Amino acid sequence: MTFDVQITFDSADPGSLADFWAEALGYRKEAPPQGFASWDDALRSWGVPEDQWNSRSAIVDPDGNRPRVFFQQVPEGKSAKNRVHLDVRAAVGLVGEERMTQLESRAQRLVDLGGARLSRTEPGAMEAGFIVMQDPEGNEFCLD
Repeated sequence: MTFDVQITFDSADPGSLADFWAEALGYRKEAPPQGFASWDDALRSWGVPEDQWNSRSAIVDPDGNRPRVFFQQVPEGKSAKNRVHLDVRAAVGLVGEERMTQLESRAQRLVDLGGARLSRTEPGAMEAGFIVMQDPEGNEFCLD
């Protein structure tokens, strides 16, 4: 038996959060269903009220290898630290200053998109070095 994994985020603004994470992960927004030129066309055809069009969104790996990421609208905001978080592997194979320079560059791009930088851990005996960040809705993640 095989299983597939989808990562799901609760969100106030699924479309915007999907845009942020698509950039962070190198993903793209999921294409509309076959036969529709856009999601707006599909939702209109299905009779979904326009005020619900941003109630969900999804992003996918362009190569189809990594999990789909789904964003669903919820009424409540985030209230505590995540118990699970993503590590965005933005400097695989790099070490020392070269690694941290790559992570800093990626961190700045994500800050420009509405993310926030929380802390930086320097390389050491037990750490390769990483940057802790938040997405635009406050979900913590690491640039690793």
